[in-house]
Amino acid sequence: MSYSFDNPPSRQGTFALKWQRYEGKDIIPTWIADTEFRCADPILEALNARVEHGNLGYTLPANYEPANRAVMRWLRDKHGWKIEADWIVWNPGVVPAFNVVCKAFCEPGDKVIVQTPNYPPLLAAPRLNGLERIDIGTVEREGRWTLDFDALQEQAADPKAKLLILCNPMNPVGSVFTREELDRVADICQQNDVLLCSDEIHCDLILDTQIKHVPAGKHPLLVQNSITLMAASKTFNVAGLGTSFAIIPNRRLRQQFTQAAAGIVPWANVLGLVATEAAFTQCDDWHQAELEYLRENRRILVESINAIKGLRVLQPQATFLAWIDASGLGVDNVQKWAEERGVGPSPGADFGNNQCFRINYGCSRAMLKEIVSRLSAK
Repeated sequence: MSYSFDNPPSRQGTFALKWQRYEGKDIIPTWIADTEFRCADPILEALNARVEHGNLGYTLPANYEPANRAVMRWLRDKHGWKIEADWIVWNPGVVPAFNVVCKAFCEPGDKVIVQTPNYPPLLAAPRLNGLERIDIGTVEREGRWTLDFDALQEQAADPKAKLLILCNPMNPVGSVFTREELDRVADICQQNDVLLCSDEIHCDLILDTQIKHVPAGKHPLLVQNSITLMAASKTFNVAGLGTSFAIIPNRRLRQQFTQAAAGIVPWANVLGLVATEAAFTQCDDWHQAELEYLRENRRILVESINAIKGLRVLQPQATFLAWIDASGLGVDNVQKWAEERGVGPSPGADFGNNQCFRINYGCSRAMLKEIVSRLSAK
C-alpha cells in the first residue's frame, strides 16, 4: 500500500494555527508540533462514518469501550504494557492534564521540578497553578541530550518539591530515556516522595530502531507513583480533535486527578475517541511507513544543518522535532536570522534557550529540502 507523505494536502484556507503565524509572508512554518501529513485513511473513514450517522451528542469517554480496548491493545503490542481499562482517564489534551496534575497534587507554595529546555505550556503550568518551578537542565553525553541527574537529586530532596514533570521522549531535544535513566528517576522520586507526571505524547515516534520506549507507569517503582500522559495526536496528526488519555494505575491518585478536573476540564470529544480507536487498531502499517519516512527526513535535516556554519544539531532519537543550536552564528537574534531566510521555527527563548530554535521536520521531502536550502543560503 502506498501512502501520501510526499503529497500532503494544502493547508491554505484551513485556518491551521501553524500556517496562520506567517500568513501572507514567504516564510515556511516549521514551528508548532503537528505534521503536514494526511491522516491515515482508516481514521478518515471512521470519522466520516460517525458524521454520516448524523448524531454527535454526548458520549462519556469511559463508556466508549472500543476506544478503551484500542488503547489497551496498542500499549500491549507496541510497548509491552498490560494495563486495566479503569486505569485510563480521558482528557481533552495533555496540556490540561498536566495542569490538572499540578492542581490535584500540589498546594500553593509547593515546588514543581521541570526538565529544560521544554515546550512552553509545560514550563507555564507551575506558575499558572500558584507553584514554584524548579528547572533541571539537560546535558550532552555521548552524542545525545539527557537529564542532569545530579541537579535532579539535589532539588528533589527539598521537602517542598512535590512533583516532577518530564517529557519522554524529550521535547524539544528528542532523546528517549533509557531503562537505566528511568531507574534513576524512579529511585529519586521514591526516596524523596516526589510524584512523577510523564508526558509521553511522542512515545510512538521512536526513530532509532534499537531503542524501546519504557512508559513511566510500566516501571515497577513508578507504577503506584506516576501519571503517564499519552495520545494518538502527534503520531497520527489528529491533534485538532482534542483527545488524550492519562494512565493512572493507583486508584487514590486516579480519584484525586478526576476530582481536580471535575467541573473545569471537559470530556474528550467523541470524534477524538473515534479517531483514537481507528489509529490504534487499523493503522499499524501507516505508522511504520511514517516512521520510515521520518527517519529519512531526519537524516537529511541533520546532515544539512551540521553543514551550515554556525548551526549544530544532535540527532534526535525520536519525534519529528530537531533542537538547533545556533549560538555559533554570533547574531543577536537567532529567530530573526531564520525568519529572514524564509523559515519560521519555534523560538528557542520560549523553551528556555534563546540561542536555539526548534524545527519541525514532519513534512514532505520537497518542503524539507526547501527549508534546508533556505537556511543554507549565504
